[in-house]
Amino acid sequence: MSAVGAPLLQARSLAAFYGDAQALFGVDFHVEAGEVVAVIGANGAGKSTLLKCLTGLLKAAPEAVRFDGQPIGARPPGDIVRLGLAMVPEGRRLFPSLSVEENLLMGAFAARPGPWHLERLYGLFPILKDKRRQPGTALSGGQQQMVAIGRALMSNPRVLLCDELSLGLAPIVIKEIYDALPAITGEGMSVVVVEQDVTVAQRVSRRVVCLQEGRVSLEGPSEQLTRAQISAAYFGAQG
Repeated sequence: MSAVGAPLLQARSLAAFYGDAQALFGVDFHVEAGEVVAVIGANGAGKSTLLKCLTGLLKAAPEAVRFDGQPIGARPPGDIVRLGLAMVPEGRRLFPSLSVEENLLMGAFAARPGPWHLERLYGLFPILKDKRRQPGTALSGGQQQMVAIGRALMSNPRVLLCDELSLGLAPIVIKEIYDALPAITGEGMSVVVVEQDVTVAQRVSRRVVCLQEGRVSLEGPSEQLTRAQISAAYFGAQG
């Protein structure tokens, strides 16, 4: 168990590399139990890289990432899912040869106990029950995103990491997806949302973290940050 007062998920002085190219430079980041944190920043700022480090898709120093008191920076992704972290990847990445329901069931391989199962997911996204026998990739973009979210929830994570949920989707679909967030967080699950739309990011989160060129350029309560502060942090303006 994590130490008293320690964040559930934490990165400390996190550095990340793609070969010889450094993508993150000493990033400090944390998520409390039951908290929704939005990560914003321009393309190439390091948002997806941060999530990859947190989930083991990109290796980090063992102590640079801690979850529930354990160093996990060098753990394989499968181990990290079993510990209770799950990611909804950018681009959804469904299995094209599998049906909607089979894609959802793939998320249950970790066999973690918890409240999420097929019928509850179908209650959250009823359209998926109607289309459960169809190939996952035959659905609309928004419906595919629902499948990707459901697949991650099937692992019953303690922290759900969402990479660009709204990318390429119509505003009405984005609203429908984010309207499901309270039902997801209602039992104490923490959520990290990487989001390009700053308005949406502030609306759905308790805290915003802005990355700029691989560094944290701004962090604060979502409702207190001004557009001027965010713009300066987002684009690297000097003030």
